Amino acid sequence: MATVILLRHGRTTANASGVLAGRTAGVRLDQTGRDQARRAGERLAAVPLAAAVVSPLERCRQTARLVLDAQQGEVPSAIERGISECDYGEWQGRALKDLAAEPLWKVVQAQPSAVHFPGGESMPTMQARAVAAVRRHDAAVQAAHGPHAVWLAVSHGDIIKALLADALGMHLDLFQRLHVDPASISIVRFGDSRPTVLAQNTHAGDLSWLKPPASTEAPASDDAAVGGGAGPGEPPAGVSA
Repeated sequence: MATVILLRHGRTTANASGVLAGRTAGVRLDQTGRDQARRAGERLAAVPLAAAVVSPLERCRQTARLVLDAQQGEVPSAIERGISECDYGEWQGRALKDLAAEPLWKVVQAQPSAVHFPGGESMPTMQARAVAAVRRHDAAVQAAHGPHAVWLAVSHGDIIKALLADALGMHLDLFQRLHVDPASISIVRFGDSRPTVLAQNTHAGDLSWLKPPASTEAPASDDAAVGGGAGPGEPPAGVSA
């Protein structure tokens, strides 16, 4: 059961000015975004990351560099187009206040599964390619580093919301109920029985409980503990593998 840290990029100049950046080239973190990324790196410094995969867009690559600089050793990293930003097509580069007046805006809010951005991709396609990419990397990390491995995926707000919705078993039409802020950390563990969302949209707090154990003992079963269990690092009695 490898564990993936889903990290949204830090705040950008486009975020600050209310523009839908999409896949526009050259959109970079502002000073606030750089500070946010460094704080995320400080939170993750206690967790040795087995690997990192990063959206090809500059804001994610900047964020990843700032986070990985806080790691003790070198972390193998790769660019993954499957977790790149949604292709918003003709919406890209436009002000959010103007897009809110478009008829499609209401559909994006209420029925994302029916949305196909003009000149771009559909939201179901966005979710499907992101889920496929993350699950593929998760399986590869576990095969290479074992079931206690923790790895990082640096991506975008709608992508991470779509990944969380999938992990929670939510229909895509409900994913607007989720919130993913710049440089926030969400955590998912893909088990044999089901995915488990361990955290969502967090900005602070100790993450050392994610540090893999020194021993190579098998992980506890991913069966849900009736009553809620004993918390991180404490497998429930009678349920361990």
